[in-house]
Amino acid sequence: MFSQMRIRGVGVIDDAVLELSPGLNVLTGETGAGKTMVVSGLGLLLGERADTGLVRTGTDSALVEGVVQLPDGHPALARAEEAGADHDAGELVIARTIAAAGRSRAHVGGRTAPVAVLAELGRLLVAVHGQSDQWRLKQGDAHREVLDDFAGPELAALRDRVAQLHDEWRATAREHARLVSEARERAREIDSLTAALEEIEAVDPQPGEDVALRAEDDRLAHADTLRLAASQALAGLSGDEFGPDAGPTVRDLLGAARASLAPATDHDEALAALDARLHEVSTLVTDLSADLTAYLDDVDLDPGRLEFVQERRAALGALTRKYGESVDEVLAWSGRAAARLDELVTADDRVERLGARVGELEEAAVAAAVTLSEARRVAGDEFGTRVSEELSHLAMGSAVVQVDLRRRTDPDGVALADGERVRLARHGIDDVEILLAANAGAAPRSVARAASGGELSRVMLALEVVGSSSHSAASASGPPTFVFDEVDAGVGGRAALDVGARLAALAEHAQVIVVTHLAQVAAFADRHLVVHKSDDGRITSSSVSVVDGPTRLRELSRMMGGDPDSEAGLAHAGDLLEQTATARARSGARARS
Repeated sequence: MFSQMRIRGVGVIDDAVLELSPGLNVLTGETGAGKTMVVSGLGLLLGERADTGLVRTGTDSALVEGVVQLPDGHPALARAEEAGADHDAGELVIARTIAAAGRSRAHVGGRTAPVAVLAELGRLLVAVHGQSDQWRLKQGDAHREVLDDFAGPELAALRDRVAQLHDEWRATAREHARLVSEARERAREIDSLTAALEEIEAVDPQPGEDVALRAEDDRLAHADTLRLAASQALAGLSGDEFGPDAGPTVRDLLGAARASLAPATDHDEALAALDARLHEVSTLVTDLSADLTAYLDDVDLDPGRLEFVQERRAALGALTRKYGESVDEVLAWSGRAAARLDELVTADDRVERLGARVGELEEAAVAAAVTLSEARRVAGDEFGTRVSEELSHLAMGSAVVQVDLRRRTDPDGVALADGERVRLARHGIDDVEILLAANAGAAPRSVARAASGGELSRVMLALEVVGSSSHSAASASGPPTFVFDEVDAGVGGRAALDVGARLAALAEHAQVIVVTHLAQVAAFADRHLVVHKSDDGRITSSSVSVVDGPTRLRELSRMMGGDPDSEAGLAHAGDLLEQTATARARSGARARS
């Protein structure tokens, strides 16, 4: 609900603050005082198109600011938080300024925001109904939403079930269609992967084999060079390759050195240690000679082995050119390819399973949608009867409201049990339109076109009263504030009291703000605000104040056409307040029973 509104520089209103109550707030005042400017200012606050003509003459800008109290979890609060707004325990401040030069700015919770955000919040916060209002029932699916809200949580559960089945059905159908459309591409990929895996399997590479063969190939290709080098080194150590006339070898020289030291090693430990080291060197030379001999035995001069190694390397190279930089990478790719091939091969089985699942989901969604449609038909009959009854108390006794429920036929849609084909959407298979026959004998037409002038506001009042009294009235998603501008146009006498009583009934479930010129309506107010106009001969301005007690009696007396200060007018106003208080008590007693 709105707890406060401030309007500055809008039309004739210089600076006014409206303190609003949770129930029925009635706004009255003399003609031309600026009541319409309050509604226009509220429209600016709710994101309507900025009109610089609303900026008060002589001022640079117009400002409208509202303080809204919202419960935790309300969608408007969530939307404001998405826009970066701050709030204090659900108290949200929204504002709109319009410069005389034409620039418009919006603020939500202390943060600058696009005007479109105000419009989104407005749809969640307020329903405005007036003679010139385009009214939300002109928006696409709003008729169906009104009926569904009236029908309550049981129908809402059915609708949610249809939406869930519809979404799962469509998602499964899309996946099935994707797999079917990709069948040819899938077959080509299967052939390609199969050929690649067969090629790899035929070569049968082993982990690290390419590295080992590269080393062996290098060794075999240079076998002669390796043998010669090893033979010469061995000859240098042992002399075996040079014959008896060769010079001394390393072993000979080491033996001579030890023989030179032998006679003296017993007389000096240091020399004995050096002799021990010579012995170690001699042992190493002997071991090295043995290793060189073994190396010579291992060096393979077999041309056949070299040819095999080179051919094997060529086969492995063909794989690494296609599938990886090394044999290990080729094996890793092969593992991934095998997994992908398995996925592709089993896809045909998945297509079959998905096709069956699509049929099951379609059948379940259609059955749920038919059940939902039948529930809407029952709710529509009750809704039309109750709204028509409400209109009979609002000076529209001949008006009849009915709900036209039609299934969306579509030759390419889903089939019902009777063979009819319809379009299945998240909300079901129905098109819903609320029809109004405003007068006896008149053909029913869409309510937004059939009602004219003040009738539109009264029809809206009847719709809102019926909706608020249903078991879905407490829905947190519905607008917490209703605004009616000139809802009593063309109404007087007893019917005016009925209008006031209906507004009061609606105010038991939501905040209601009403602009009226009838005392019979104003007398039902929980808070009565008056727009005052003043004129100093140069500038006309208006302000807003709350009236109560004697000042309220004077305003009601003025509205009834009498002297605000006459005893007769004040007495008549007092009688009217007593009459409305009795009517509200009687209405409350009926509601409790």
